[in-house]
Amino acid sequence: MNETIQNLINRRSCKNFDKSKKVSKEELDLILKAGQYAANGRSMQSPIIVVIEDADLIKKVSSLNAQVLGNSNIDPFYGATCLLIVFADSSIHTYIEDGSLVIGNLMNAAYSINVDSCWIHRAREVFESEEGQKLKKEWGIAENFVGIGNCVLGYRAANLAEPKPRKADYIRYIK
Repeated sequence: MNETIQNLINRRSCKNFDKSKKVSKEELDLILKAGQYAANGRSMQSPIIVVIEDADLIKKVSSLNAQVLGNSNIDPFYGATCLLIVFADSSIHTYIEDGSLVIGNLMNAAYSINVDSCWIHRAREVFESEEGQKLKKEWGIAENFVGIGNCVLGYRAANLAEPKPRKADYIRYIK
């Protein structure tokens, strides 16, 4: 089996990051480049990626995410040392799909270079909130850009979970 297929099959979400290890600039740049080359509708490139490595700001966005969940006592970013927030231009018809493909590329690229990741949802809700709107404005992100998802990066503090068996009717051949 080739390396790309192996990476796609073996990648797992990390939910326990080592807070003492940061992703190197070289690794982050490779991951971001892969995100930039994700497939997107009509090559419109509707998404943007916001990179946050400042621990206090990651904690702030994590707290906003936890508020959406209704549980401010948790860290939905699992102690990750790098946060990538994908936004996409809602005036582009395929903005949700485009942003989702970017996050997929980010996670697969990370795994291929031994960086762990996890997609954390609720970016839309966070950045629709009053505090989220303030952050978007501070970061120079136009109002029509919608939060698609958060991709947290870092290095695992424990082994990744074993894959769940694939459901029996996942693939259906129609002849």
